[in-house]
Parts: sequence; C-alpha cells; structure tokens
Amino acid sequence: MKSFQQKRGFRNILHSRPFLTLLVILLFVFAYGVVRFMGKMQITTENRKIAENKVTELEKEKEKLSTDISKLKTENGVEESIREKFPVAKEGENVIVIVDDKTPPAVPKQESGGFFSFLRNFFK
Repeated sequence: MKSFQQKRGFRNILHSRPFLTLLVILLFVFAYGVVRFMGKMQITTENRKIAENKVTELEKEKEKLSTDISKLKTENGVEESIREKFPVAKEGENVIVIVDDKTPPAVPKQESGGFFSFLRNFFK
C-alpha cells in the first residue's frame, strides 16, 4: 500500500500547477529556439545559392582567361591582341582614317512671305 501511495505522490507532483507551468515555459523556450533555427537555415540556404552562383561565374571567367592565355601563346593571337589595343599596321599595309563631320549640314531656310506671297506664287 505504501508503494501505491508513493506512486500517487509522484503523480500528484507531476500534475501540480507549478510543474505544469514549468513544462509550458520549457516548451515555449524550445519552440522559440526551433523558430530561430529555421530562420537561420533560410539565411544559410540563400547564402549557399549566392556562393554557388559566384563559383559558376568564376569558373566561366577562368575558362575565358585560359582560352585568352592559349590564344596569346600563338603569334596570330599576339598580333590580334596588339591590333585591338593599339591602332597599328604592318609594314606595307595602308591605313584609312575616317573622320566624322560633327557639324550638321546647312539647310537653307525658306522664308514665308505671308498670304500675299502665297497668292503671287499661286498665279505663277
């Protein structure tokens, strides 16, 4: 009988208001921690996507630079690079320089003589 009463006393402690209040407070603390963790997981996922995009951009740039380097190892590639950067010509080549005219062409102004000039021109 004493064992039954001890079990009942333990059950009474577990069902008491202070113990249940403590359990509810612990539940809220854990729930708050889970919510904060989920927010951090979202931020981490976004940062991972940004990092992956940056890695792909860097890989593309690496490929481009390696093709440029291999192009510069040939004589034709060096010549092409110099011609792109500087206005040069080989010996025996002619260079044509085209200069754009910045002034607009002059358009003669037609003077309007009014109604009487219209009649004069009409009867001519």
